[in-house]
Amino acid sequence: MTAGAVEIVEYTDPLCPWSWGAEPVLRALRAAVAGRVRWRRVHGVLFDDTDDPAPDAAAETAWYARYVRDITGHTHAPMASALSRVAASSWPASLVAKAAERQGTEVGERVLRRLRETVFVLGEPADTTALALAAARGVPGLDAERLAADAASADVRDLVRADHAEARRPVPEVLSVPPGDSPHPGAAKETPEGGHRYALPTLLVRSPAGVRAVPGWRTYEEYVTVIGAVLPGLPPAPVRTEAAEALGLHRSLTEPERRLLAHGVWPPSGAVRVETGNGPLWLSAEEAVTHPAVRSGSPTAP
Repeated sequence: MTAGAVEIVEYTDPLCPWSWGAEPVLRALRAAVAGRVRWRRVHGVLFDDTDDPAPDAAAETAWYARYVRDITGHTHAPMASALSRVAASSWPASLVAKAAERQGTEVGERVLRRLRETVFVLGEPADTTALALAAARGVPGLDAERLAADAASADVRDLVRADHAEARRPVPEVLSVPPGDSPHPGAAKETPEGGHRYALPTLLVRSPAGVRAVPGWRTYEEYVTVIGAVLPGLPPAPVRTEAAEALGLHRSLTEPERRLLAHGVWPPSGAVRVETGNGPLWLSAEEAVTHPAVRSGSPTAP
């Protein structure tokens, strides 16, 4: 099968806790299929502009912090020691993430990662344009002026509007999903308008053989079972690289990620440890120079 004959669509949101928790496996999966598929992200806009504001913002923040803590009990992903607020909107982060994709896959990946870390490492969700742009500052290869202009453009807003609409047209297979062994099996969520949107994350695998959905929080092996049916030869387990190489490649690694993606003595020389409320985030020395967690003064030596 020629490269590009298979498309993987990832429904996500920069501020979604389950999508954040799925990063270790999805990073491994993206590496496994690199060069063999078209990988497309659709921003589902978890926090919509049309959502009603909470009558008690402090109570909502306390509830949401507990909710995120429960999720990290399953995913073991970092969570911020303190959450300043529940995100007012996913639109600014989604617009900046979509704009960053215009500067290439590597820049797009690194900007999206920074946006995720605003809420789950820093506790300050990138729910305004200024915060989202500030999170991306210093990403290697990024043209910051172009990013700001693209994020404010009608073209990029139309792309995110299209993502928003696509995420609310789920395939029938995800309207009801057996619970299985996953704490987040991924049945589509009802929307205030009376429709449904994909649970985040959800992957759709499109190929000449048809469409298969893999919703919710899944293991690497579950993804390989579905994708391998149309793309044989995938590694049966995540490919791990030497510790320093892995950190240099990804620039930031959570504990679940470094266990899944790296091998050898940890931490590698020069790694910068950032404490969170649920284990450390590890930054490469290069990433630490411009990372918001370091700019805010919270890193420690390994």
